[in-house]
Amino acid sequence: MNIGLKGVHHIAVICSNKEAAMAFYHEKLGFPVIRENYRPERDDWKIDLRINDTAELELFIMKDHPARPSRPEANGLRHLAFRVDSVDRVVKELEAKGIECEPVRTDDYTGEKLTFFRDPDGLPLEIHE
Repeated sequence: MNIGLKGVHHIAVICSNKEAAMAFYHEKLGFPVIRENYRPERDDWKIDLRINDTAELELFIMKDHPARPSRPEANGLRHLAFRVDSVDRVVKELEAKGIECEPVRTDDYTGEKLTFFRDPDGLPLEIHE
């Protein structure tokens, strides 16, 4: 039984470069900026982007953070997945913006289309119908 968790409020991503992160998440993927704050006590940026009416994407632009392990996969967040109406249409839009996508495949369990692409720091992102 759920203890009262209503949904995802936000997803936090650590990025290494503010300009690259904003060009990718804000300009190419189109997430609108809610807040953009420099935190002098930490010497970093915290930028909140709107995913939809109920969820936000928090970008933390930090210096000297360790690189994300990828292969073999490490414990922790594996990837972010975004629901879309048409994987094929979104792949065309991403590739038109210079974002390389893996080949589209079908989920073995749901029969729905999906594919992956990566952010500027190599974080795997999925689009799923």
